Amino acid sequence: MTTCKHVAVITIEVSAVTDERALHLLLKRELGFPNFYGMNWDAFWDAITGLVSVPAHVRFLGWAQLAASVPRGAAMLRRALDDYQATYRPEFVAEYA
Repeated sequence: MTTCKHVAVITIEVSAVTDERALHLLLKRELGFPNFYGMNWDAFWDAITGLVSVPAHVRFLGWAQLAASVPRGAAMLRRALDDYQATYRPEFVAEYA
């Protein structure tokens, strides 16, 4: 399991993302997903629930721009992180700034 959990807060700048592929590439890089990451929302769920250790606090900067440019991707990301918090880590914080 790749670890990033030792980092208390990670900030991911998402304002320049223009499509879901770019969003998945950014998430893969910033959260330390393995090379075989499938670049889809099922694979994202698998990665955060079993392949990597997610930091306790993830801050997304430029969220309004992401939501405008890639509305489906922004909604899917937020839903997955909300479900992750509710199901696995109540102390997890995702911040959308």
